[in-house]
Amino acid sequence: DGRSTLPLSVFLLKKAWFTFQEASIGFFLGSSIGLALAVLMLRWRVAERGLLPWINVSQTVPLIALAPIVVTWGRQQDLPDIVSISLISTYLTFFPVAVSALRGLQSPDAAHVELMRSYAAPWSTTLVKLRLPAARPYLFPAFKIAATLSVVGAIVGEISIGTKTGLGRAILEFAQRYAVWPERLYASVIGAAFLGLAVFGLISLVERLVLRRTGEVAL
Repeated sequence: DGRSTLPLSVFLLKKAWFTFQEASIGFFLGSSIGLALAVLMLRWRVAERGLLPWINVSQTVPLIALAPIVVTWGRQQDLPDIVSISLISTYLTFFPVAVSALRGLQSPDAAHVELMRSYAAPWSTTLVKLRLPAARPYLFPAFKIAATLSVVGAIVGEISIGTKTGLGRAILEFAQRYAVWPERLYASVIGAAFLGLAVFGLISLVERLVLRRTGEVAL
């Protein structure tokens, strides 16, 4: 807490590591859900018509209102706080992946899709060999946005739950002691920003490695 004898930099690094773990869970869950929804909407047009409006509407719910609901539900189910925080992070993460992945999967030319059909390629083969490679330019920008949003969701979740660790907890405690330690509040907020930049950079590195293997150029 604010009375820790650790150097401030070490203190914030420990908090950031915990937040990073929560954000990572939220990112992978949200990205998986987003990709699954995109494939589902691609496969069945009725699913796209039925789900896409609700996916868009889901992002109009204020996070500050949703977070306490998730926290209350998680505690009623006796779930660890990290699960509730990761679910809040997942909520922010799935949307950009679902929308961008759907757009990318739908991007191949009709002539290319028809060519696959002329070879009697199964739908799954067309998905893997044609649609997924075509979706790469759409997916990685979405993953970058999702990664930074996962950090935002994790920090908001930490503040809502009142967890004893994480950058959200540090920001909350230092805000309460702003008159005594204003520099610590600034440092914790800057630390949160740097964590967002770090996960963005990590996804950018993965993008460059993947595109280098495929002979493409990162945007």
